[in-house]
Amino acid sequence: MKRIGIILGSLIFLVIVLFGLWVFSRPERGTTGSVSTHFRMLGPNDKIVIDGFDDPKVTGVACHISRAQTGGVKGELGMAEDTSDASIACRQVGPIKIVGEIKDGERVFDEHRSLIFKKLQVVRFFDRERNVLVYVAYSDRVVEGSPKNSISTVPIMGWSAP
Repeated sequence: MKRIGIILGSLIFLVIVLFGLWVFSRPERGTTGSVSTHFRMLGPNDKIVIDGFDDPKVTGVACHISRAQTGGVKGELGMAEDTSDASIACRQVGPIKIVGEIKDGERVFDEHRSLIFKKLQVVRFFDRERNVLVYVAYSDRVVEGSPKNSISTVPIMGWSAP
């Protein structure tokens, strides 16, 4: 009986350590800024956060995504489930060069919106007929996703040096 208690205690300790590592090791995505949307007495306020990121396989394209971030104690601990609201804008910022093979629907950005079940994703498509890159931001869950989405297009054009 004592041995079971030691094993159970060790497992609980391991879960707490792993959870703490997950909370404090979440990567920053190059946050451009944020605005508060709802005051919280305890913990940080609810916000709209704007992050910038580059397409890993297409140089010369920069994207910015805004999304809701739940504050409060649950939000600070990473246990709150953020809403599916997000908006994306991608632009050509230099000569566009495709590095390697790109696949339609390939993920270029993702972020967990809850501890386990929900994820915000950005996927890329290449409209070859129009020579346009198409970026779609959406949230999905293990059980069900959300129809909320946002789209941005980047026409591939020549780029002259200033």
